[in-house]
Amino acid sequence: MNAKSKNLDGYGTPPIEWERVRDVLTSDIPQGPDAGGPNRHTIWLTTINPDGSPHVTPVGGGHVNGAWYFTSGPGTRKSRNLDADPRCVVSVATHPFDLVLEGSAARVTGTDELRSVADEYNRDGWPAHVDGDALTAEYSAPSAGPPPWHVYRITPATVFAFGTAEPYGATRFDLM
Repeated sequence: MNAKSKNLDGYGTPPIEWERVRDVLTSDIPQGPDAGGPNRHTIWLTTINPDGSPHVTPVGGGHVNGAWYFTSGPGTRKSRNLDADPRCVVSVATHPFDLVLEGSAARVTGTDELRSVADEYNRDGWPAHVDGDALTAEYSAPSAGPPPWHVYRITPATVFAFGTAEPYGATRFDLM
């Protein structure tokens, strides 16, 4: 994936390199307690409500084979919002960047892709398995709603990186 960058820093800091951001985006970003700062990494999803207002909620998500995924019950506000308008924003605080991904989310229904996502969740400790065109497990995050859980793939169009460690900086990346 190529990215066109724009330095947003007004203090003379050089642009953040895309390769560094890509490496963080394609790494494990653990969400368990004491896994990140300040206590864990929380992935926040923003969708658009029917009245145009934003809806923000934490999601369990992760990176699989070059793409970002999250799960959500079909009756949740975030799933209903995405069914009506796939535009969304995902944000997460990591070290060394706070990251914001603007793009869209599409529901995944293909068995092979669902199996890859379930396998990754299993490696991370969540015993999910494919059940038809969704995932099920003994438990999930309360915000996911009851099973089954739909899987969504995020396609970012723009990524913002805001440095949280030396050399800091702020850069916008338009993905091509």
